[in-house]
Parts: sequence; structure tokens; C-alpha cells
Amino acid sequence: MRVLFIVPYVPSLVRVRPYQLIRNLAARGHEVTVATVCTSEREQVEADELRQHCAGVKAVHLSRGRSLLNCLRATAIGEPLQAHYSWSNDLAEEVEALAPAMDVVHVEHLRGVRYGLVAQRVTDSPVVWDSVDCISYLFEQSLSRRTDPLGRFVNRLELPRTRRYEASLFWRFSRTVITAEADRQAMLALPPSPRPDSPLRSSSANRLIAAVDRNAAISVVPNGVDTSYFTPTEDARDPASVVFSGKMSYHANVCACEHLISRIMPRVWALRPEVKVAVVGKDPPRALRRLADRYGPLVTVTGTVPDVRPFLGRATAAVVPLLYGAGSQFKILEAMACATPVVATPKAVSALDVDIGRDVLVAESTEDFAASLLRLLESPGLQRAVGQAGRRYVETHHPWERIAEQLEAIYQGAVSQPRPTLLASAVSAR
Repeated sequence: MRVLFIVPYVPSLVRVRPYQLIRNLAARGHEVTVATVCTSEREQVEADELRQHCAGVKAVHLSRGRSLLNCLRATAIGEPLQAHYSWSNDLAEEVEALAPAMDVVHVEHLRGVRYGLVAQRVTDSPVVWDSVDCISYLFEQSLSRRTDPLGRFVNRLELPRTRRYEASLFWRFSRTVITAEADRQAMLALPPSPRPDSPLRSSSANRLIAAVDRNAAISVVPNGVDTSYFTPTEDARDPASVVFSGKMSYHANVCACEHLISRIMPRVWALRPEVKVAVVGKDPPRALRRLADRYGPLVTVTGTVPDVRPFLGRATAAVVPLLYGAGSQFKILEAMACATPVVATPKAVSALDVDIGRDVLVAESTEDFAASLLRLLESPGLQRAVGQAGRRYVETHHPWERIAEQLEAIYQGAVSQPRPTLLASAVSAR
């Protein structure tokens, strides 16, 4: 199939889901053309590198100033910032030119969804929306956890707008995919309604919405892991060290790290004062660095690193005490692929079909989490058993080849089932 893959950020080893889906779809014989925006010279280099994995890349520059103007417009018209942040008229024109020649159009994230609506207007081919997460579900959880005034203000502003916008979307596309069942259920729970700018009259809109099989319209396509890149190491692990990895500009990760350092680790240090913590990931906020500084050499916040694998390979355990979040967690899959034993909260593994106690250790309360981590630290045999079981789990359930196969099946189903005439007429470009 000829696939137009629209993504509102340059796919790379950091933005791993679209990067691996593109690579593996191409490896399965599909002709993938990528349409994206880039915001820096580094992203332009990444776009150039992506060309070796696909038929072509259309990368349009998007300045920070343009994104800020987009956000002002979104605020003025009452739509979510996420839906406008990555908008470029130039990229929309590329989509208009490319989409008619494609067998299927794939658009990723709420940030890219408006390009999908553009594609709907100019092609009869199916458009598949990979929402990744249910963003309104994420905002709902975040609102109860954020303490910073600006973050709470933005969440309160964005939540109702995002809820309305997401509710208007999934029935407009041939298929919607999402990374986790919890997010799928949250999306299904949104009361579907046409967008305010829909050309449909109310009665027509109601007939269309009623005709959509909501359960069939949204499918789970989980995240994967490159099991040839993330592999167990033969080197000896540090005897008493834990690692938390992830993008540290993501508030759920910051919240988890603050909980780890200030609540969980003091209970661990009371019995094992030598245990060290490494927080590995780009863009850690100053408040997190200040918190880490209180504990001196016991806590290291690395910022951006060229390769996370050495940190996973050396650690005794990977810890993921997420208090809220959405989707399935790359940090868990990557640690398991490295045979690094994982201790996590139930929220962190809710998207995974793991055998708790065998593939991963799970604990919810602060006390139980600390106790589980101490048990793991004190038992090399348990470390090996959980690490090896985790590796077997990801090899079986989460190689990217298998994930791409699932997505391919959704494409084929969408291609074989033409869009209803009413749905096609409902679509407005911008």
C-alpha cells in the first residue's frame, strides 16, 4: 500500500512510536511517505536520516513564533492548544497534494489531527487517526496532581475544550487507534458530537453518530520495543542502584520522580543507605534538580543522554512509580528488553498484559513500593528471574514487527470498507 504518514514532530529514536511504525511498515513492503514539521536544525537532520527508511519525507519548517500564534488562535476560538500548536499552512498544502495518490493516510496525535481533516477533504482513501493517548483523560488525571498555579490554570482551561474536541473526532475517521485499553475506554466514554463548524444539520449529525459502531471504530495498537537494540548486557550490574528514565518535561514523569525521591527512597535508605538513584531523560525542570541536590551524590539527574541503554544495563532495578499517566510506557518496555527488573505502580503497567510477580513487581502504596524494591535489591536471584521473565515478555508481545502487523491489518480493513457518503460529506478541512 501507498501510505501517507502525517506526524506533527519529526520521528526519531526519541519520538519512537512513529519512527518504528514507519520503519517496520516499509520493511513489510509498503511505500511510506512522511509529512512532518521540523523546528530546529537537529530535527532537520533527523528528517534527512528518516529518508533511508521510507519512500520520501516532506519536512516543513515550523517556527516557535508560529506555534505561539497558533496557540493564540486556538484560545480565541475555544479549541485546544494541542490541536493547533503544530499547524502549518505549508504542510497542509503538502498533504493536499500528496493524499489523493495514497491508498491510506495515517495521522498521529491530537497535534496532527487537523492535517487528517485536510486529507479527508481531498481523498476518498481511508484516513486512520493514531490518537496515541486520550488527551482529555490525561488532563483529568493531571489536574488532581498538579500543584503549580500555571499548570493548573492551563489544565483547567484545556480540559473542557479537549474533551469536546476529542469527542467530535473519532467518528469522522475511517479508524482510530490508541495505545492502551484504558485510554480507549476513556475515549469511548466521551459523548460524541459534531464540531461546531460541522456542515451537518443536527438531525443528520445524530443519524451519522448513531450509525457508527463505536467499539469497532477505536482499536488498541500498543507501543513496542526494538528488541535487537535494547538487549541484555553481559556486564556486571551495580549492586545497589535504581534508574528512572523518560522525558522529564512530561509532568507525570516529574510527579513520579518527586514521589520516588521524597517519599519512597527515604524508606529504602533507612535500611540501605548506599542505594543510588539515576533520573535519566531530557529537560528535567529546575525544581527536580533542586530536590535531587538535597540528597547529594545519592541522586543524579542526567538531563539528555546520547543513549539510555548503559543506564538500564548497569542498574539493579528500573523503578516506575507513576501516579497518573496514559498509554503504555516505553520506559518499562525498554527496561524489560534489557532484562532489567522493574518495580512499578499498577498505573504504570495497566496497559500491559504482564504476569505480576513474575514479569514485573507491582506495588501501589509508598510503603509497599519501598518494600518491593528492597526485596529486589537484596535478592540477586529474584533480580535475574524478574529480568529474564521481562525480556521474554517483550520478545513475545511487543516487538515492533508485531505492532506494525496489527496496524497493517487495520489499514487493510479500512481500505476494504469505503467511507459512508454521509461521513465524507461531514468533513470540513480547517
